[in-house]
Amino acid sequence: MASTFHIENFGCRAARADGEAIAALLRKSGATEGVASSAEVVIVNTCSVTAEADREARAWIRRAHRHNPEARIIATGCYAQRAPEELAALPGIAAVIGNSHKALAPEIALSMMPGSGSSNALVQIQAVSAGSAAPQVLADDAFAHSFLEEAPIIPGAQTRPNLKIQEGCSNRCSFCVIPQTRGNSRSLSSSAVLQHVRGFVEAGGNELVLSGINLGRWGRELDRSSSEPRTLAALVRAIFDRTVLPRLRLSSIEPMDWDADLIAVVKEHASSRLAQHVHLPLQSGSDAVLRRMHRRYRPWHYAEKVAELMRAAGPGLTVGADVMAGFPGETDREFQESYDFISSLPFGYLHLFPFSPRPGTRAGILHNENPVPSAVVRERIAALRSLAAQKAHAHRAQFMGTELEAITLHTPAVLAARGRTSALTDNFLPVELVGELDANQLVSIRVTGIAPDDTLLASPTLSNTSVWLQTATTEPVLENAF
Repeated sequence: MASTFHIENFGCRAARADGEAIAALLRKSGATEGVASSAEVVIVNTCSVTAEADREARAWIRRAHRHNPEARIIATGCYAQRAPEELAALPGIAAVIGNSHKALAPEIALSMMPGSGSSNALVQIQAVSAGSAAPQVLADDAFAHSFLEEAPIIPGAQTRPNLKIQEGCSNRCSFCVIPQTRGNSRSLSSSAVLQHVRGFVEAGGNELVLSGINLGRWGRELDRSSSEPRTLAALVRAIFDRTVLPRLRLSSIEPMDWDADLIAVVKEHASSRLAQHVHLPLQSGSDAVLRRMHRRYRPWHYAEKVAELMRAAGPGLTVGADVMAGFPGETDREFQESYDFISSLPFGYLHLFPFSPRPGTRAGILHNENPVPSAVVRERIAALRSLAAQKAHAHRAQFMGTELEAITLHTPAVLAARGRTSALTDNFLPVELVGELDANQLVSIRVTGIAPDDTLLASPTLSNTSVWLQTATTEPVLENAF
């Protein structure tokens, strides 16, 4: 009987890519993925971007141990790198593996499963110490074992899996612990990237997401004497030239990394194989706050990049951003500047965060000196949430009656029971599609309505002959249609 494992992922898309890679390697080795309540090994892939992320990881680990006391729990990820001893003290923890050693996580997990063995001396030591009172802790500042590059990328539980091609960050934003938890920027080689993309296509994949901690910096430290790509723009062109991947999506890219060449790639391919979706972290629309954050752009610079991208991709582009409220010293005037700036731009969605002081950061010191009251932060987040909802609805409403490209997803049972399919458009809008379709199908759709939660309601177009025959013949009920 195959050994079982469960992976619980917290945090960003790049962190999820790590979790997906660990799971893929464990499945490849013969282990079976199961639920946390009965798995023999439970891997908790933590985040540490906020104090709340730390708290959620600790709470989840305690629940997992309470419901499955026999499980060997492995903590990995950013929290495991930042404060390994803190996690090692929790009940049920068998090992703590920082990002510096994450590539060893699959083998260590296998060594903890009944009847397994390992030829790796480090893993053998780990397997012995996991049964002792003090869990083994693997975390250092070298980050020599941080890339899980041998993991196969295939469509499975994730229809649109992440291929993490860049690790770490060499920026020094005053609020961020990423340089501490993931080290400086490092890139997966272009040959490895292309190999993964080809393997994904051969496995039947249709949409792949390139992700990274600071994706726009991919290739900057690679050998400059090589003729292979050394910039993200060159890599994307190589993917389109050397593979037949139907659709590529880029995850978050910093505003200053959208150079002329990368924007040119958007213009060349946004109407075909490159998803019409960009995510530019903003954090604040106040010049003074951005300076205290040590962000490397000003509001005018950010607005210019958005305008250039809209011109390159056209009106179908969906632009998203991260926005933080309550940064130390943020005055009412500065918040209003940020609010007005956000209001002026064509965002399709916003990810909103209250400021959270992180140990060892400059912003943590600023917070001690000049914190924004919690009640004020909550008010500002509420105001931004209302603005974000207005923008999301307005953005989606413009596509009423139009045709869009989409990919079908794994549909929740409650939606499937109504004869519907979950999908995501090329420009990153959630869709409830009439008919029952398998996941991982590229379809053309016509938007017919908008649900109360702003999900698009749509039907496959008649051009999707093979898809259309599988669907119901009735149109979806239109709610709040325009």
